[in-house]
Amino acid sequence: MNFKGKRYVSSESVTEGHPDKVCDQISDAVLDEIMRKDPAGRVACETFITRGMVVVGGEITTKTYVDIDTLARQVIKDIGYTHAKYGFNYETCAVINVIGRQSPDIAQGVDTGGAGDQGLMVGYASDETPELMPLPLQLAQRLSMRLAEVRKKGILPYLGPDGKTQVTVEYHDGKPARIETIVVSSQHTEDILDKSGHQITEKSRREIIDAVITPIVDRKMIDKNTKIYINPTGKFVVGGPQSDTGVTGRKIIVDTYGGVAPHGGGAFSGKDSTKVDRSAAYMARYIAKNIVAAKLAQECTVQLAYAIGVAEPVGLYVDTHGTGVIADEKLSKIVRSSFDLTPRGIIKTLKLRLPIFRKTASYGHFGRPGFEWEKTNAAEMLKKKAAGAPKSECACCCS
Repeated sequence: MNFKGKRYVSSESVTEGHPDKVCDQISDAVLDEIMRKDPAGRVACETFITRGMVVVGGEITTKTYVDIDTLARQVIKDIGYTHAKYGFNYETCAVINVIGRQSPDIAQGVDTGGAGDQGLMVGYASDETPELMPLPLQLAQRLSMRLAEVRKKGILPYLGPDGKTQVTVEYHDGKPARIETIVVSSQHTEDILDKSGHQITEKSRREIIDAVITPIVDRKMIDKNTKIYINPTGKFVVGGPQSDTGVTGRKIIVDTYGGVAPHGGGAFSGKDSTKVDRSAAYMARYIAKNIVAAKLAQECTVQLAYAIGVAEPVGLYVDTHGTGVIADEKLSKIVRSSFDLTPRGIIKTLKLRLPIFRKTASYGHFGRPGFEWEKTNAAEMLKKKAAGAPKSECACCCS
């Protein structure tokens, strides 16, 4: 982050049992099932969850059949809502299917290779972590993943599926210096409440710190002034869909860069890759990460803009926030000449017709290994072009 002086940056994450994330995972499980059987299928799947009920809707055009009821229940079971003590049960909840077909007016533009919608998409990368992600978000995501891990492994058996984390990092002259605040809130059973029935015990608070925070956070980043909050309301027995409704696409900042970078178009989950809301955001991250990996900048934001039915982006800019080794305008031209930024080109480069999407639906779409857009296989090509190498190379040659 290119700024002088002291600054505080906060980011949050949620566990896979958060109601919004349950919806994201169901929507992407539907997408994966269709991609597995019909890679050319068109999917815009939305899920709504509330007490005792799941509603799956949207616009889907496919040659295959998906058992929505069974699929939704399996996702909920996998997450851990398997007992009434958590306020939601995969076996007893209602699952309602209200899916329709994609509008033919949209389809006629997509069929010719155009974008499935208008909008702007943003990718970001920073060299402050090995993953080239902002530190506050990376820590928050890892804490949420650790919450799920200690629950599923029985290390802290009293934890429930729902949970949230938040980290505030203090920066000095653009570099992470210390952690100001850590917040961990996790659903739990009643057996760790104290005699008042309104607070978790100090013993359980310490157990959560030792099992969740200590293995994740560098102790050098914590000092005597760091504030740690564990279930700051006192207790979190009622959680999940029993306590709050969930909707697909409502955790877009958690999904991206934690508020450090602007968010572009719409949400990601439940959308096939003809929707540039998703695919172009992945491509923008891929480009930004490779620019930073090539050491052409310490920090980079890439914005792409599309018009519905038009294949090529109608707008592209690269912003290195004053950290670039060459001018942003020149870097933007290199990007445009180096990557196929049409929807079809993005799908091919990032292999977006595969059933990979449910894995993205919790703990962030970026900063985790295993996805094509997280590879740095275009860095060397960008470095050579920036140094004046022949412009006959392309990103696909580096895969």
